[in-house]
Amino acid sequence: MYSLIKPILFKFDPENVHYFVTDGLHLANRIPGGAALSRAVWDVEDKRLEREVFGLKFKNPVGLAAGFDKNGLMIKEMANLGFGFIEVGTVTPLAQPGNPKPRMFRLPADEALINRMGFNNGGVDAMVERIAEYRNSPAAKQQRVIIGGNIGKNKVTPNEDAVNDYIICFDKLFDVVDYFVVNVSSPNTPGLRELQEKGPLLNILNTLQQRNNKNGVSRPILLKIAPDLTNEQLDDIVEIVQQSGIAGVIGTNTTISRDNLGSPDTLKSETGGLSGRPLTNRSTEVISYLHKKSNGSFPIIGVGGIHSAADALDKLNAGASLVQLYTGFIYEGPALIGWINKALLK
Repeated sequence: MYSLIKPILFKFDPENVHYFVTDGLHLANRIPGGAALSRAVWDVEDKRLEREVFGLKFKNPVGLAAGFDKNGLMIKEMANLGFGFIEVGTVTPLAQPGNPKPRMFRLPADEALINRMGFNNGGVDAMVERIAEYRNSPAAKQQRVIIGGNIGKNKVTPNEDAVNDYIICFDKLFDVVDYFVVNVSSPNTPGLRELQEKGPLLNILNTLQQRNNKNGVSRPILLKIAPDLTNEQLDDIVEIVQQSGIAGVIGTNTTISRDNLGSPDTLKSETGGLSGRPLTNRSTEVISYLHKKSNGSFPIIGVGGIHSAADALDKLNAGASLVQLYTGFIYEGPALIGWINKALLK
């Protein structure tokens, strides 16, 4: 079905199509029987798919990466498509519009996207309200989906004050999410990637770890890293994870590289983060390097260029405990979730 409508959808602006599709999913899930039909068609339920990672039980290892549901509006609908976990955000303390449009571009020849969205979101207070509403709904008990909160800093916040933005998001989301992801690797907020340097990064992570206890409860904190880091910088990441005691790493975010693309120069020259098929091998290399360098001492969520079950299995075999989809989900459709889970069952 998706293969029939994709050529039509791909004729229109990617960001507008995103909202068209998500609005359609909202509507379909509100029609009597719509949610049940979605689960029957797409969801693969099997106890053998369950994974326990950083103290949380995932009903399956296939998640939705941050960036698709920036405001926590689509948790129920995405769970009905079969995702085992949903990562919402990136969210910032204050609402912000993001970068000027157009800010998302398809590269069909490369099965890729370039985006420079710039953390457009409605702010953390609105997200807390939506997740809490979902948590109190009958759907939440039925779906058993894990929710991650991907947190960032506002564009206007200088880097020397960035830790305060992460604290605000962490404290406000603590009661409604299952795990946190610290995003310092997006290329679309000026200066953000400078926070990946060892000093500032340890400051943010150690500060959050010191606050990571509320009535005896703590949440796993993960770090999302860029695929553009050198091996020496990846060595630093291993040390940072071990020194800070955070739960693990998400590898990887989008890349600023434009190597070996077959798309026209007009598309390749667009600024922003590149995702999709060109990232497949590099993200798997990063996962493998971190897994071997750390002797498997912390979990890794693999993301980047997963367009098939084989791509997901490669990342799991390289050392990932879980995988996430975004661009592959857009190019292949919701069937990709089931393909991966069915391949795991085989």
